[in-house]
Amino acid sequence: RIVELATTTELFTTPKHPYTAALLSAAPEPDPRIRSRRIVLEGEVANPAAPPSGCYFHPRCAYAIDRCRTEAPAWREVSPAHFVACHRAQELQLAGVD
Repeated sequence: RIVELATTTELFTTPKHPYTAALLSAAPEPDPRIRSRRIVLEGEVANPAAPPSGCYFHPRCAYAIDRCRTEAPAWREVSPAHFVACHRAQELQLAGVD
């Protein structure tokens, strides 16, 4: 599933979906003196044959609320040409990469 779509610069600097932020945190840092904080996702990957109700990512999301468990998020534009499927995209301040 695609959870976020944006320009490269915007996606890398201001991710709006927790899964995007986790993926970015897994990228290796070329300078070994710089330590970055890796986001470790807990839980099991959803079974595509029996997906969870609501947001597909909610079982592994540290920011999930009740709405995430019952209602799948619709795509919405959070800034020009930046689209995300997350109920909490506007309120979360997620770390990107430089």
